[in-house]
Amino acid sequence: MKITKQLSFLVAFCLSLLFLSSSVAAAELPGQAQKIKDAGVLRVGVKQDVPNFGYLDPQDNQYHGMEIDIAKEIAQELGVKIEYTPVTSHTREPLMDNGQVDLIIATYTITPQRQESYAISTPYYYDQIGFLVNKKSDIQNPKALDGKTIGVSQGSTTKANLKAFAKKNGLSFNFVELGSFPELAISLYAQRIDAFSVDKSILSGYTSKQTQILDQGFNTQEYGIASKKSNGPLINYINSLIEKWNQDGTLKQIQETYNLKSKQPTKN
Repeated sequence: MKITKQLSFLVAFCLSLLFLSSSVAAAELPGQAQKIKDAGVLRVGVKQDVPNFGYLDPQDNQYHGMEIDIAKEIAQELGVKIEYTPVTSHTREPLMDNGQVDLIIATYTITPQRQESYAISTPYYYDQIGFLVNKKSDIQNPKALDGKTIGVSQGSTTKANLKAFAKKNGLSFNFVELGSFPELAISLYAQRIDAFSVDKSILSGYTSKQTQILDQGFNTQEYGIASKKSNGPLINYINSLIEKWNQDGTLKQIQETYNLKSKQPTKN
């Protein structure tokens, strides 16, 4: 009888410790993360037209890609479901502004200007801006694009970066801005533009037998997870997850799943 009481006390004590640790863990979540946990759903803005990053497959009507897997990891940490909202480079910020999404994980390049208006995580991926051209054009390097027309995505930082690149190298570009990457790829195939420019890893999803990515790229890009400026504590929590995933290899494993290689710049 005495042993039974002791066992009962031990079980009760262990359960109380488990409950206490869970309560402490929950208390450690920043306000917005706790709200997401209480709501039971994480609302994430993702790309639906970028193979390997965020792509809505018409065959199974499911999202796939590195950024989709990152969203799943965050949701798993919080113990909630995910609600995906498709975004474009043009709609990402308005969706954050009006509170329709909790996070944007959509090839969002970190810039000082964006950091002034939004809370953005540490980088989870690094890449370079590149050029996709038609093989028949015989364009082998960016200098051969002098005076030609380059297609870029509306709302992206690519156009500004290309202008700076052109000025630095004594070149001149004409621009066509379209709303989606598939539109830009189609315009290139139809020879309405001479090159389609965005980050190389994104371009890799639009190569074909008739196109190629130029070897020369420029201006290393850093992708971050973004939210409203007031959600800074939530992004600090995301930063702790990114740090953990970098240390335990989770982030590298996700990238390798989609044959992606983050090109983090070397420090001198």
